[in-house]
Amino acid sequence: MATAILIGGSAPFTKLLLGEIGPLALAALVSLGSGSGALLFSLAGTAAGTRRSQIEAPPGRNDIPWLIGVTLFGGLLAPVTLVYSLPGTPAATAALLLNFEAVATTLIAAVVVGEWVGRRVWAALGCITASCLILTWNPAGGLGLSLPALGILLTCLFWAVDNNLGQRLSAKDPLLVISIKGLGAGTVVLLIALATGEHLPGPAAAGAAMLVGFLCYGGLTSIFFLLALRGIGAARAGSLLAVSPFFGVLFSLLLFAELPAGAFYVALPVMAVGAWLMVSEEHSHPHRHPGVVHEHRHRHDDLHHNHGHEAGDPPLPAAGEHSHVHAHAELAHEHPHQPDIHHRHLHRRQGGGGRE
Repeated sequence: MATAILIGGSAPFTKLLLGEIGPLALAALVSLGSGSGALLFSLAGTAAGTRRSQIEAPPGRNDIPWLIGVTLFGGLLAPVTLVYSLPGTPAATAALLLNFEAVATTLIAAVVVGEWVGRRVWAALGCITASCLILTWNPAGGLGLSLPALGILLTCLFWAVDNNLGQRLSAKDPLLVISIKGLGAGTVVLLIALATGEHLPGPAAAGAAMLVGFLCYGGLTSIFFLLALRGIGAARAGSLLAVSPFFGVLFSLLLFAELPAGAFYVALPVMAVGAWLMVSEEHSHPHRHPGVVHEHRHRHDDLHHNHGHEAGDPPLPAAGEHSHVHAHAELAHEHPHQPDIHHRHLHRRQGGGGRE
């Protein structure tokens, strides 16, 4: 939920800053703010004596393709597309349109990754998509559509790809992942901004943009979201994001004097129904875990980590959470679950109508 509140502020605060900062420079600064903030958190923990390698698994060589993917889609393409689309869209409308990220994230997770999605969520996707179509319709525009609104939907698609690629990194140290993503993408966009003649803002405006980047685009937002991916999977994390636009609408009405057009008031209740359907979905069935050896942050009071500690493993901290290479024996059981890192199994219909 913390992720939803922070993401809700992304559109209105970015639109506010576009009055003082060029679009490419702003996109660069929000990414740099995200990455540098996460890096400072990591360095502060190290200075305080925290050995992150004992509580979080660092990214490895096999994670490089996923790191490149999240940097490209989430750190570069999405922010750049958004900053060019916001000037032509009212802030409250843009905030609602960003809910299409939940639709695209869930569709990719279901169709490409194979995560299970229930009937309520499919109904929710229909409601949210219908709401976005209402907001995108513009009789005076080409093909009857608003190009800036379509740009925001494209932004959502880029973030949806980023979310699903990010699930492959959700077992890794979120601070390192976000630092690499934000600093890498921000540096590239900043070089493009300078090459195209954009001027950098003063220290106050630049600091405000980096703070928005840390709070609303990455940094805290990405840390919370990667932890959610670890615990509940891309489809369910995307579902929880469905409530973020309503916080965005609230921020927009507080920051701007503009009132949304009539279509907004038609789309809002449809969007609300879709959001409620998404966050209320539940899932339970018999399932089997194959034997596996992997490394990620975990604790021993759940249903899946009852292994002992051998020589060389880190001691159990007082909080219980730690990271090391560990093995899981094959296990079959039934309990309510989400598609977290231990429940990314596929589902198929059986003759009796059950799921496996």
